[in-house]
Amino acid sequence: MVKKHITNKISDCFHKFATTQFPSIIQNIINTGYVKLLGLDMSEFNEPNSYKTLNALFTRALNTPRNIDHSLDNFISPADSFVSEAGQIKGETALQIKGMEYCVKELLTSKISDENFSKIVNGNFMNMYLSPKDYHRYHASYNCQVTKLIHVPGKLYPVNFRYLNKQNSLFVENERVIMECITDEGKLFYMVFVGALNVGKMVFEFEPKVETNSDARDIKVYDYEDLHISKGDCLGYFKMGSTVLMFWEKDMVEIENLVNQKVSFGDNIANLK
Repeated sequence: MVKKHITNKISDCFHKFATTQFPSIIQNIINTGYVKLLGLDMSEFNEPNSYKTLNALFTRALNTPRNIDHSLDNFISPADSFVSEAGQIKGETALQIKGMEYCVKELLTSKISDENFSKIVNGNFMNMYLSPKDYHRYHASYNCQVTKLIHVPGKLYPVNFRYLNKQNSLFVENERVIMECITDEGKLFYMVFVGALNVGKMVFEFEPKVETNSDARDIKVYDYEDLHISKGDCLGYFKMGSTVLMFWEKDMVEIENLVNQKVSFGDNIANLK
C-alpha cells in the first residue's frame, strides 16, 4: 500500500480534532475563538456555541434558504467563494491563477470519454476558492442530470494564493471529485471539487459511498442513469475551505467578469448563449 502523503496525514489529525466533542465550556471557547479569529459572518446561521464540534461549525447549514431565480437561463455560484481565475480554456490548458497553468485533460482524468472531453476543449472555466471563513456547503449551479461522479485520490496541498502562485498543476496533484452534468438542452459541463490541506473530507449527500482522504489509491467511478438535480440543490460540503472548478463546453455560456471578486451562493456567474 502506498503511504499517505504528509498533507493527508496532517489533514487526518486536524479532522480528528475538529470532530471531537469537547466539554461545553472548552467547545464554546474553540468555536467563539474561531469565529472571532477569522471574522465569520454568522448572521445567516445559529450562534457559534450551538455547534457541538468545530466541524459542525465548519459545515453549518443556512437557517433560511437563499432565493434562487429558477426562471433565468443562468448558472449560479455553487458556493460562497472568491473567483481566483476564469476565462477560456486554451486547447486543453486552463489557468489556476495568472501565469500558472494546469492541463484540464489530466484534471478530469481518462475516465471522461474522449467525445465528452472534445466538447470542453476551448470552452470556458472558472475557479472558485472557499476560504476557511466561508460557508462550506456547495450547491447545484444549474438544472441538470448527473451522469457520472469520479473520485480521484491525491495529495492535499493548500489551495490558497501562496501555493497557487508557486506550484503548477496543483489542482491535478490534489484529491478531487468530478461531477459530469448534462443540461436539459443536452449541453455538457463539469463541476470539480478539490480537496486541500485540512480538508480531509468532502461529503456528497447523493453518494454516501464517496470517502475522501481514505487509504484508497485507485480512482473510483460512479455512473448514474436517472439522477436529476435542480439549480440551488445542496450537493454536499467541504469540511473546511477549498475550491470548486467549473468547465463548460465550447460556445455554451458567456461567463461574467468576476476574476478577483467575491461571490455568494446564488449569484449569477454565467449565462447560456
